[in-house]
Amino acid sequence: MNPYEIIKRPVVSEKSMHLQNKLAQYTFEVHQDANKQQIKEAVETLFKVTVTGISTMNVRGKSRRVRGREPGLTSAWKKAIVSLADGQKIEGA
Repeated sequence: MNPYEIIKRPVVSEKSMHLQNKLAQYTFEVHQDANKQQIKEAVETLFKVTVTGISTMNVRGKSRRVRGREPGLTSAWKKAIVSLADGQKIEGA
């Protein structure tokens, strides 16, 4: 897999913005089959930074109502929280 297939998108939420501003940790949605080593190489290649740690977790799909009363399910996805070396940051994430 190439780095663009591994890193799908940044996760933008209140918690991820707090981690980004206070702890230099960035949250990404990543490919379901990617491991920590592949994620580290992809982030370092795409953003030219030094990664010091990675935490990954699988996020389960939530049940939602679709078209009124019909039950539906959102997709499951994988989240990676990437810690960077001191003084480094990712612009635009």
